[in-house]
Amino acid sequence: MGVPDMDDLSFTDSELDYHVRNALKAAVQGDCDFYNQLVAVIHHKERLVAEEVALLVTCLKAVTGAVSSIHIAHHRSLLAAIFGMSLWDYGTDVMDALVELLVSLASSSGEYVDLCLEMLVGNFIPPSAPPSASYFMELLKQPRGVAKKGQVLDRVHSTLKDIASVVPLSPLRLEKIVRDRMPNIYTKEPFIVMYVENMLRLESGVMGELVGSTILVALVDRLIDLDVEIAWDEILQDDFHKGIFDMELEDLEGHADHIDQDCNELTREALIQRFFSGNLVAEKLDSLMVLTFEHLRSCAESGRLVQVFEILLQSFQKTILTAYKSKFAQFVMFYACSLDPENCGKMFADLLINIFVSSLNPEWRMSAVSYLASYLARAKFVPVSFVAAMLESVVNWCFLYCKNQEGDINPKAHKVFYAGCQATMYVLCFRMRQMLAIPRLKSQLRLMRIEDILGHPLKPLQVCLPSIVEEFLRLVKANHVFSLPQSFVEYGMLESENSRAFGGMERFDMFFPFDPCLLRKCDRYIRPNYVYWSMVRSTYDEDDGEGTSDEDVEEAYASRDGMSIPDDGSGRSRDDEGDSDADEFDYSLDKMSITPRDSSNKFGGRMQRFMQMPSKIRPSASPESL
Repeated sequence: MGVPDMDDLSFTDSELDYHVRNALKAAVQGDCDFYNQLVAVIHHKERLVAEEVALLVTCLKAVTGAVSSIHIAHHRSLLAAIFGMSLWDYGTDVMDALVELLVSLASSSGEYVDLCLEMLVGNFIPPSAPPSASYFMELLKQPRGVAKKGQVLDRVHSTLKDIASVVPLSPLRLEKIVRDRMPNIYTKEPFIVMYVENMLRLESGVMGELVGSTILVALVDRLIDLDVEIAWDEILQDDFHKGIFDMELEDLEGHADHIDQDCNELTREALIQRFFSGNLVAEKLDSLMVLTFEHLRSCAESGRLVQVFEILLQSFQKTILTAYKSKFAQFVMFYACSLDPENCGKMFADLLINIFVSSLNPEWRMSAVSYLASYLARAKFVPVSFVAAMLESVVNWCFLYCKNQEGDINPKAHKVFYAGCQATMYVLCFRMRQMLAIPRLKSQLRLMRIEDILGHPLKPLQVCLPSIVEEFLRLVKANHVFSLPQSFVEYGMLESENSRAFGGMERFDMFFPFDPCLLRKCDRYIRPNYVYWSMVRSTYDEDDGEGTSDEDVEEAYASRDGMSIPDDGSGRSRDDEGDSDADEFDYSLDKMSITPRDSSNKFGGRMQRFMQMPSKIRPSASPESL
């Protein structure tokens, strides 16, 4: 029989199978005429008419039946044509024939397994090279594009499962491929989001037990890559010269609450626009974190959140904790804890306190106690009794440290100690009134050796951030918690050379990782479980210095915008989630942070007004004030 013409569609499927087998064998001997025609049919993909589609499907099925005759060295052009195909370019008939061929190739020889897996993972996203990228980006905005996406990805994942069933070790090889092919931070947002969707689909699927840990770690790594790429310092040093978290901005409805006349004209939405305008990296990070949040919620609903969280904890310790001032990625941990406070929330806090008291790396210890303080202060779902227990652990470590020190103030030598002291004061600025409202916790607080620590010759009040020190002392004075000497209050309230030296060049003294999250889409996930500074009732009057009664505290924390005081001291709080006036201010980005702006200017006596903690910690006549 002579060499047939591939354009002749008169022969039957069985005849084509016969010719394909012969063509593969003939190509090894150097006779490549029919073989080259076969390669050309598979390689052709643009503007296929019905007859060409039928021929392609028939050829793919014929090659599937002849995989035992394929040689990786002699049939490179055929393999290149097959693995160069994209499911996105074809209809369902071609897709089905192609994935059937991939399963046959993977099961025929171990040489093809990685190639098949790489091709399937490559189909996590449409062809992203120009001009295909623009075409698919527009297509995916249309209903038919969404349908196409479902057709492709359903086949990708079912084929990966089929290959895993015939090649049991393939999932172990798949995890490296998924990690290595993950798009970089410069990939267009729809494509990187789609890739992560597929990663998380794998993690929650039948192969999740084998590939899940690697996928989650790779995802957190990419979140950090995006996070650190955001030029945050440029935003903080913009023309208004104020830290973004220190502003109390006017919202679109005209509700105003300012700490500075300089920012009267800058609205909340204007700040968001300023931050997001052109900041494609921030938008990608926002979208990926929302995907991650949704995945975590799904894990919680299916009862596997703790298992996933254990992996996240390991990734946090290796990646987020050691990242230089991670801005937003850490809220993955915060949200996961909010879904299961009793398990995940406790595991997170336990990890942080263990790192603080036992790690050998001082920077890690400082970062850990900053995370712990910020978490305890900001997490609405953390019972106040648990806050008190964690706080006591920090205080106990600081007290034992003091007992072994006889020297004078030294920010560099004792920076871990100063970090612990600052964390203690920071938490109490947020939680003191809750603790005082519960007799058992009030007694526990009074028994802590906080006075001994703060009055030690190491002089932490002169090293820690003045904004925190001053507010802490005001609260202590207003509530008569400790018997602090008057000399405590007379410690310099300005940012001294000692304070600036605390933490060294990295300025861990200014790092509170759960300050309000500025990512627009993430806000709705974080807000219901987040303590904003406007929720914390001021406990003093600036003019007369009078304190507030316990009854006032009960009323304040029972209000819609506040946190609920536990009825019985058990630590169980009543969450009025979803029924808060805060919903009127969807993106009030800066309600509570006490991370200070640059306060290098000095003034005699007390700090000037704008150098104190934000205005919401002070009595206010604004509608939001408690």
